[in-house]
Amino acid sequence: MYIGIIYFIVIILANTVGAISGMGGGVIIKPVLDTLHFHPLAAISFYSSVAVFTMSIVSTLRQMRNGLKLRVPIAVFVSLGSVIGGVLGNTVFELLLRLFSDEKYVQLLQIVLTIVTLLFAYFYTKVGNERSIDLSHPVWYVVVGLFLGFISTLLGIGGGPINVALLMLCFGIPIKEATVYSIITIFFSQAAKLVTIAQTTGFGRFDLSILVYVIPAAIVGGFVGALISGKISSERVTQVYQVVILLVLLLNLWNGVQLFI
Repeated sequence: MYIGIIYFIVIILANTVGAISGMGGGVIIKPVLDTLHFHPLAAISFYSSVAVFTMSIVSTLRQMRNGLKLRVPIAVFVSLGSVIGGVLGNTVFELLLRLFSDEKYVQLLQIVLTIVTLLFAYFYTKVGNERSIDLSHPVWYVVVGLFLGFISTLLGIGGGPINVALLMLCFGIPIKEATVYSIITIFFSQAAKLVTIAQTTGFGRFDLSILVYVIPAAIVGGFVGALISGKISSERVTQVYQVVILLVLLLNLWNGVQLFI
C-alpha cells in the first residue's frame, strides 16, 4: 500500500506540472519511478503511460473549457501521426527488451535519448524560440506527430519537453498553444500504446492494483494543471517548462550513473 501512496503523490505533482507545461508528466514520472525501482522497467513504462493518458483526457477537456481555440488541421493530422508513432514506439520498446538480456541497457538508452531531447528543448526555448520553420502542409503535421508519438512511447515518458519545442519550431505557434497540441498528441500516442499492449503481451504481467492510485492521481493532476495553465501567462509557462527540464535532466543523469554503481 505504501508503494501506491508514493506513486499517488509523485503522479499528482508530475501531472500538475506536466499539464501546465505540456510535457505530460511522464518525463517526470518515468525517471522518478526508475529511481524508486519498485517495479521492472516495462511496468514503470506502463504506469507512466496510463498516468499521462488519463491526464491528457482531463487536461484537454479543461483547456477547451478555458476557451483556447485549436487549428483543426494541426490537431487532426498531428494526432494521426502520433497514433502511428505510438504503435511503432511500443513495438521497438518491446523488441529492445527481448534483444537485451539485462533491461538496464534499455533503460540506459532511454536515459541517453531523454537527455538529448531535454537539451534540445531547453536551448530552443532559452535562445531560439523566436525562430520557426512554419511548415503548413498536412504531410508535415503527420510526420511531426509520428516522430513525437514514436519517441515519447519508446522512452516511456508519454510526451516530454520535445513535443512543445518541436511544435513551436515546426509550426511557429506560441508556447501555450503548443502545450495543448502536445497534450492531444500524448493522448493519441499513449492510447495507441495501450491498445498495442492489450493486443500483444496483454496486461497480465503488470500489478494492476497500482492503477487504483495511478488513475485518480492523474485525474487530479491533469485538472489542477490545466486550471493553473489557464490563469498564468505564456512567460510563466516558459519558466515552469525550463525549470522542470533542468530538474529532470539532473534526475536522468543520476539514474544513468546509478546503473553502473
